[in-house]
Amino acid sequence: MSERFFLYDDTVDTKTRFVSFMGENHRFDLAIIQSDRYYGKQIVLDIQSNRFAIIGEDDLKEPGYLEYAFKLNEEDAEEMRDFLYELI
Repeated sequence: MSERFFLYDDTVDTKTRFVSFMGENHRFDLAIIQSDRYYGKQIVLDIQSNRFAIIGEDDLKEPGYLEYAFKLNEEDAEEMRDFLYELI
Protein backbone atom coordinates (compact mmCIF):
# COMPACT_ATOMS: atom_id res chain seq x y z
CA MET A 1 0.00 0.00 0.00
CA SER A 2 1.35 3.42 -0.90
CA GLU A 3 1.96 6.13 1.66
CA ARG A 4 -1.03 8.41 2.30
CA PHE A 5 -0.64 11.96 0.96
CA PHE A 6 -2.28 14.60 3.16
CA LEU A 7 -3.14 18.04 1.86
CA TYR A 8 -3.19 19.10 5.51
CA ASP A 9 -3.64 17.47 8.88
CA ASP A 10 -4.10 20.14 11.54
CA THR A 11 -5.69 20.27 14.96
CA VAL A 12 -7.24 23.60 15.89
CA ASP A 13 -9.08 24.96 18.90
CA THR A 14 -12.74 25.67 18.22
CA LYS A 15 -15.68 27.14 20.05
CA THR A 16 -19.00 25.37 19.46
CA ARG A 17 -22.42 26.73 20.37
CA PHE A 18 -25.40 24.39 20.37
CA VAL A 19 -28.72 26.17 20.03
CA SER A 20 -32.27 25.02 19.45
CA PHE A 21 -35.22 27.28 18.68
CA MET A 22 -38.66 26.96 17.21
CA GLY A 23 -39.71 29.03 14.23
CA GLU A 24 -43.26 29.37 12.97
CA ASN A 25 -43.13 26.05 11.08
CA HIS A 26 -39.70 24.55 11.71
CA ARG A 27 -37.54 23.52 14.66
CA PHE A 28 -33.89 24.45 14.33
CA ASP A 29 -31.22 22.43 16.13
CA LEU A 30 -27.92 24.02 15.20
CA ALA A 31 -24.27 23.62 16.07
CA ILE A 32 -22.26 26.74 15.24
CA ILE A 33 -18.51 26.20 15.12
CA GLN A 34 -16.00 29.05 15.28
CA SER A 35 -12.33 28.61 14.46
CA ASP A 36 -9.50 30.57 12.93
CA ARG A 37 -10.14 28.93 9.55
CA TYR A 38 -12.49 29.90 6.74
CA TYR A 39 -11.61 33.60 6.76
CA GLY A 40 -13.74 34.45 9.80
CA LYS A 41 -16.76 32.49 8.64
CA GLN A 42 -18.44 29.88 10.82
CA ILE A 43 -19.55 26.33 10.17
CA VAL A 44 -23.28 26.02 10.77
CA LEU A 45 -24.59 22.47 11.13
CA ASP A 46 -28.30 21.73 11.07
CA ILE A 47 -28.44 18.58 13.17
CA GLN A 48 -32.03 17.76 12.15
CA SER A 49 -31.38 17.73 8.41
CA ASN A 50 -27.72 16.61 8.47
CA ARG A 51 -26.72 19.63 6.37
CA PHE A 52 -24.02 22.20 6.96
CA ALA A 53 -22.54 25.29 5.38
CA ILE A 54 -19.65 27.67 5.97
CA ILE A 55 -21.40 30.98 6.53
CA GLY A 56 -20.32 34.59 6.86
CA GLU A 57 -22.23 37.83 6.70
CA ASP A 58 -21.79 37.98 2.93
CA ASP A 59 -23.46 34.58 2.59
CA LEU A 60 -26.45 35.70 4.64
CA LYS A 61 -26.95 38.58 2.22
CA GLU A 62 -26.80 36.24 -0.80
CA PRO A 63 -30.36 35.59 -2.05
CA GLY A 64 -31.30 31.93 -1.88
CA TYR A 65 -28.11 30.78 -0.14
CA LEU A 66 -29.69 29.37 3.02
CA GLU A 67 -32.59 27.96 1.04
CA TYR A 68 -30.14 26.05 -1.15
CA ALA A 69 -27.63 25.01 1.52
CA PHE A 70 -30.19 23.79 4.05
CA LYS A 71 -33.08 22.92 1.68
CA LEU A 72 -35.44 25.38 3.40
CA ASN A 73 -38.45 27.27 2.12
CA GLU A 74 -38.23 31.07 2.07
CA GLU A 75 -40.05 31.58 5.37
CA ASP A 76 -37.93 29.08 7.33
CA ALA A 77 -34.73 30.39 5.73
CA GLU A 78 -35.65 33.93 6.77
CA GLU A 79 -36.09 32.83 10.40
CA MET A 80 -32.71 31.11 10.31
CA ARG A 81 -31.14 34.15 8.63
CA ASP A 82 -32.51 36.49 11.29
CA PHE A 83 -31.03 34.31 14.03
CA LEU A 84 -27.65 33.96 12.32
CA TYR A 85 -27.39 37.73 11.80
CA GLU A 86 -27.28 38.03 15.59
CA LEU A 87 -24.24 35.73 15.73
CA ILE A 88 -22.23 36.43 12.61
